[in-house]
Amino acid sequence: MFPSHTLPTRSVVEELLRRIGEGDPERIGELYAEHGEWRLSWPEDEHGRPDTPWIRHRSTRADAVAHYRELAAHHVPEKADTRVERILVDGDDAVVVGVIHQTAEPTGRSYTARFALHLTVRDGQVVRHHVYEDSLAVARAFAPAAGARRSP
Repeated sequence: MFPSHTLPTRSVVEELLRRIGEGDPERIGELYAEHGEWRLSWPEDEHGRPDTPWIRHRSTRADAVAHYRELAAHHVPEKADTRVERILVDGDDAVVVGVIHQTAEPTGRSYTARFALHLTVRDGQVVRHHVYEDSLAVARAFAPAAGARRSP
């Protein structure tokens, strides 16, 4: 396990981004606190989002691991690219700004979405993970084609 309890915020964030790039959900999860706050900028939907099931609020390390598994299962890894443009750090807080290019596995549609990720690190672990992204671009890439029927 990464000895994150001794590292400053920037180091933990950089390690998190490195692990996300490697794509191993278990190793990514090691950097999240057992309990934390994970929020997304998507509109609330009481019926869930069948096209994008990984997009939901979470609160545990196991939830974080599940997020990265579900995210990978719904995208084409060979067609993914993320560019981090800035990492801004102020004490325990960091904001990562960048752009993602992904391809939706079920539809084959590509999308580009700008994002801002607000992380809070305490005792070397992420306790807050708030994502602000172009949810419309993601939703359009995963939406069934016009006239297509969903499986029950």
